[in-house]
Parts: sequence; C-alpha cells; structure tokens
Amino acid sequence: MVRYRRLRLSLVSRDHLYPMIILIMGVTAAGKTTVGRVLAEQLHWRFADADDYHSAANVAKMRAGIPLTDEDRTPWLQSLRGAILDWIRDAETVILACSALKAEYRDILLVSPEVKLVYLRITEELAAARLADRRGHYMNPALLHSQFETLQEPHDALTIDASQPAKQIVARIRRAFAI
Repeated sequence: MVRYRRLRLSLVSRDHLYPMIILIMGVTAAGKTTVGRVLAEQLHWRFADADDYHSAANVAKMRAGIPLTDEDRTPWLQSLRGAILDWIRDAETVILACSALKAEYRDILLVSPEVKLVYLRITEELAAARLADRRGHYMNPALLHSQFETLQEPHDALTIDASQPAKQIVARIRRAFAI
C-alpha cells in the first residue's frame, strides 16, 4: 500500500501553489510591523515579529541603549531561521517583520526561493520622528543611529520608500509578488 503525504499548500497567486514567507526588513521605525500586520490581515496570512524572538538579555540591552553585537544576534537569527524552515516545511504563508540589517544576517534567513525580501527604505530623520512618537516599545531611541551605521542595504530586495502610507506600501508588495 502506498501512502501519500498531504501538504497544506496556500494559493499565493492564480498560477502558483506554494508556501511563501515575506520578510519585511529595515531599521527601527521603518514601518515593518505596521506594514506586515496590514499585509497579513489583507491576505489572511500569519504575521510574526522577529522582536518576539529576542532573548530577555537582548531586550534588556536594547532597552538600556546598548547596541547588540553579532554574538548577541546569532542565537536570535538561528531561532528565526528555524522558524522559517518550519513554516516552509509546514507549507505556511507568513509575513515576518525583521530588521535583518546586514547581508550576513539575511544570508541566514533567506533559506530558499520561498522567502521574499522587502526592504523599507527610510531616512534617519523620518525614523527619528516616528520613534519619538512610539510608545510601549523597548527600542531605545539612542540606538537609531547605530542601526543606520550597521545597515547594509540589500541589492536583491523589493525596495520601497517607507515614507508612503502603509496601505500604499502593501499594495506595491501585493503587485510585485502577484498576491
């Protein structure tokens, strides 16, 4: 007797059935979470925020205004990589908001063609203004400049001006990926 494993595949476009992970990246206050939540809601996909995967020690450092080192980020990135691989294995469609500031971090996260990269480009001045208005987030505004210093802009991403309203950004993402 032959047994077939049934995969739960999501209709991502009219022509394709496969899981898709959209990784929305950028510095703090670029709008990753806002855009990600709107996109996930419109598509009825799962939303995940990479901030939720940080250790308590990492959160404490950021709250204190201490930039994370690559050593601090390694377990966090490995945890995110594991989640992405699980989502692909389970044929889930997910929007992931994640800073992914360096190329080497993205290399860890972009595990397969199912992972699509969207970069929300923002000026430091606009990010600072948004951060000043933010309440209830652990990111210390003093870390903003270090994020821009760390940022290595991707050359292989859908790049979108983050000064646009979230709904316009979402529409652009949907058009680009035919979703």
